[in-house]
Amino acid sequence: MAESVELPSRLAILPFRNKVLLPGAIIRIRCTSPSSVKLVEQELWQKEEKGLIGILPVRDSAENVTVSSMVAQGGGTDPDERSPKVHVGSSDSHKLDGKNQQEVIHWHARGVAARALHLSRGVEKPSGRVTYMVVLEGLSRFSVQELSTRGTYYTARITPLEMTKAEMELVEQDPDFVSLSRHFKATAMELISVLEQKQKTGGRTKVLLETVPLHKLADIFVASFEISFEEQLSMLDSVDLKVRLSKATELVERHLQSIRVAEKITQKVEGQLSKSQKEFLLRQQMRAIKEELGDNDDDEDDIAALESKMQSAGMPSNIWKHAQRELRRLKKMQPQQPGYNSSRVYLELLADLPWQKASEELELDLKAAKEQLDSDHYGLVKVKQRIIEYLAVRKLKPDARGPVLCFVGPPGVGKTSLASSIATALGRKFVRISLGGVKDEADIRGHRRTYIGSMPGRLIDGLKRVAVCNPVMLLDEIDKTGSDVRGDPASALLEVLDPEQNKSFNDHYLNVPFDLSKVVFVATANRMQPIPPPLLDRMEVIELPGYTPEEKLRIAMRHLIPRVLDQHGLSPDFLQIPEDMVKLVIQRYTREAGVRNLERNLAALARAAAVKVAEQEQVVPLNQDMQRLASPLVENRLAGGAEVEMEVLPMGVNNHEISNTFNISSPLVVDEEMLEKVLGPPRFDDREVAERISSPGVSVGLVWTTFGGEVQFVEATTMVGKGELHLTGQLGDVIKESAQIALTWVRARAADLKLASTEEINLLNGRDIHIHFPAGAVPKDGPSAGITLVTALVSLFSRRSARADTAMTGEMTLRGLVLPVGGIKDKILAAHRYGIKRVILPERNLKDLVEVPSAVLASLEIIFAKRMEDVLEQAFDGGCPWRQHSKL
Repeated sequence: MAESVELPSRLAILPFRNKVLLPGAIIRIRCTSPSSVKLVEQELWQKEEKGLIGILPVRDSAENVTVSSMVAQGGGTDPDERSPKVHVGSSDSHKLDGKNQQEVIHWHARGVAARALHLSRGVEKPSGRVTYMVVLEGLSRFSVQELSTRGTYYTARITPLEMTKAEMELVEQDPDFVSLSRHFKATAMELISVLEQKQKTGGRTKVLLETVPLHKLADIFVASFEISFEEQLSMLDSVDLKVRLSKATELVERHLQSIRVAEKITQKVEGQLSKSQKEFLLRQQMRAIKEELGDNDDDEDDIAALESKMQSAGMPSNIWKHAQRELRRLKKMQPQQPGYNSSRVYLELLADLPWQKASEELELDLKAAKEQLDSDHYGLVKVKQRIIEYLAVRKLKPDARGPVLCFVGPPGVGKTSLASSIATALGRKFVRISLGGVKDEADIRGHRRTYIGSMPGRLIDGLKRVAVCNPVMLLDEIDKTGSDVRGDPASALLEVLDPEQNKSFNDHYLNVPFDLSKVVFVATANRMQPIPPPLLDRMEVIELPGYTPEEKLRIAMRHLIPRVLDQHGLSPDFLQIPEDMVKLVIQRYTREAGVRNLERNLAALARAAAVKVAEQEQVVPLNQDMQRLASPLVENRLAGGAEVEMEVLPMGVNNHEISNTFNISSPLVVDEEMLEKVLGPPRFDDREVAERISSPGVSVGLVWTTFGGEVQFVEATTMVGKGELHLTGQLGDVIKESAQIALTWVRARAADLKLASTEEINLLNGRDIHIHFPAGAVPKDGPSAGITLVTALVSLFSRRSARADTAMTGEMTLRGLVLPVGGIKDKILAAHRYGIKRVILPERNLKDLVEVPSAVLASLEIIFAKRMEDVLEQAFDGGCPWRQHSKL
């Protein structure tokens, strides 16, 4: 315990903001500001045990409290100290505790002398700033007579306020002091007893009552309590022992009373808890404290708001009963309980779902809908007609359960935008659910709530986002779903797309039926083969085979070019792409069913133009005969021959206004030279087919892929060998069998086709045949290459080249019959893109020509074949002179 120390007449002052150090109290501080570091280093670190400093409380500038004790300014005695002197109790503008801003300091008139019990020095990295950690012990009170500065810190001339030994003996004989002492000791003893029972501590605290003087004991007790700054100052100002003891007794009694109230609350709570609720003791204590204080519970307010939200959600009666049970269960749970958050999130989902809320449909105007479809999409007559029929039925019978439309076609033909146009025509909200790569059934049906991190399926989540129960929901890439050990999403979609079942769709997370019958489902796919037959049976398939070059040209001029110019901050005044150049881009740089690559190439041209526009000089000379600019953007009219400096335009000015204001150059017109400079050499050439088929053993076939129709070359050659057939090109089992059938048919008809002089001669005697399908990295399969393989083999053995302007497709039997195949429209469009003039098709595919645009049919010669001999008759120049009547 601190002993009496004789104080010097002047002490260095360390300010304590809103904090008081009482005699006998011990406190640890960290000094980081330059002034406090300097003070500790000079007054404590260098003087070691002899060092003393004064702790003086200061108030925040925001606290407008008047200090009554004012000390007159006096003369300084230390030569190092400099004016101006500071009045204690007045305001001084100084940087306190390292703060950058100037602020007012309110000094208190009394303080406490302190000594350092422990000092440690540190250096912060990487700044290298020195800091001190100091443990201080309060010694005795003093009064400030004068405050001045020494270097970066303050010093004060002080007067000690502690009583002498004679004065203490005189006070101790006062009857009032004796009474106060007994009362204080009794209260303090009672407090110590309560604390020892509560904290299971030893009897070391009781020794203080017997060994420490009362005037010091009062300060020690009060320093251990959490009291306000004003009460701490009041205790510091209590120089009179009777006043100090009286205030200390009052604070001890108040602290004792607060402990008793806390024990009463604890006993009340423990009496209400059962054995199974012991783990919630702390939370119940908090509630009991709030009841005593009359505070409201925020959690209860949130639950009340959630209940109100659930009542206004419009749930069906059976679901509302289920939600009420969950809500009652939630009210009984504590926020820290493991299942509390999951139950609350579940109830919030029930409240957010659109059980009855539907978007108000506009009165269907079929004419306006047709105009909207025509403005959004060019061509696609059959598809748009089917959509108009669907809308007409909805107009006559709004609650009709229409079919689920499934748009099937290659990428970039407008499947997704068609679904968006349907939503616009119906006046409904649109939500897109991407199913590409989905392999988990829980993505459709949701996770069960027993799992950690469970969540609803994508359908329920989509309905929550749009907040209506009747949106147009697009199931995008429905053919890209997979299946594994976690389930089959395609099977889960059976319930979603079945009008008889989706009235009560059961999401595993939701665990209550939800009505999906009001949702208009639209699906998209690139091909039908991966879609399971039961799921395909629930949808009406509408095929979008692709666009003809003429349609692509119209789409580019009407839609793509304006959109590309707008996306790149250009206008027709800066860049113009003539139709002839668009045709060249379509013919030489894009061969696709859709228009995405076409848009990318147009965007490349726009970027090149944007670079040139951005690099134009800001100062442009005007010709003498140029018309004066009359624009609100130009403040002064210009004299002839002057120069115009481009000014900064406001954000609201659009591209057209800029181009109309600054006619600084003629627009950039795309030509062939610019095409090759920006897009590179042409990627496709119309002479490709003629060059590749110039030698015998090559034929041209037509195949179907997920990206539309394509032209497929088939190459055959012979070499010395053992009569084996070699097939390359990453082929599937079906196409390998077609090659074997083709070779067998040619060998069987070798004499009839005059490929051998007699029937006994073996075409494969002493030689092997190698058939290759170019583009070996692309997998190939299917039966439609049968007649193409036969044509290649006949060309090889007869040493005559097939016609370069002829392509073909069709399956062939072992007896020479030509069977129909699929994807006719895509294949004919592919032949048209490649510049082929004649196409050989199976006779039974005549019905499929109805879907082919008339403009394409007019530019092609379509030849139908019933037998393989008909194909060979048309595949070679001058017919097939070696053909004889069939012996079959």
